Amino acid sequence: MTRRRAGFFSDAEHDPRFTGSATSDERTMLQDFLTAQRRTLTLKCAGLDTELSRRAVEPSTLSLLGLVRHLADVERYWFRQVMAGQDASPRFAGDTDPDGDFDGAVADPAVVIAAWDAWHTEVAFADALVDAAPDLDVVGDSWRGTVSLRWVLIHMIEEYARHNGHADLLRERIDGAVGL
Repeated sequence: MTRRRAGFFSDAEHDPRFTGSATSDERTMLQDFLTAQRRTLTLKCAGLDTELSRRAVEPSTLSLLGLVRHLADVERYWFRQVMAGQDASPRFAGDTDPDGDFDGAVADPAVVIAAWDAWHTEVAFADALVDAAPDLDVVGDSWRGTVSLRWVLIHMIEEYARHNGHADLLRERIDGAVGL
């Protein structure tokens, strides 16, 4: 039996990630692309619990759970700190533990639940902020200087796309699952 690598998670005709219009306005398209990348992460993690903490290869601490924790902090930084101007410290990594997002991704059900709760909370905040913004030219101040909401959305799509490539390999290492 021939196995098509791209068909494991879902078939192309019924893929739940890419449902937005290809002719929408800029904000809608950027939001749809970011949503698709977020859905890809959840798809790559689907059906796993503490297995999410399995490391790529020694000595790397890269894991699916680490990616969830990392992306929760990335969402928090760009949307809460930079765009909303909130004093919101990272949840998992910080000055005293800069790799805490990955190092703390251990095989403990409570750690898994906390990671997903944090990620869902930050995604919901980000979506509400984008929905409420008058336009994509709203700016915030970051480590790289002044950035627009447009830039942050594009950066977040890139951030997820890069890490979803990691997620593909991590998931295949855990249980052989491959796909879109």
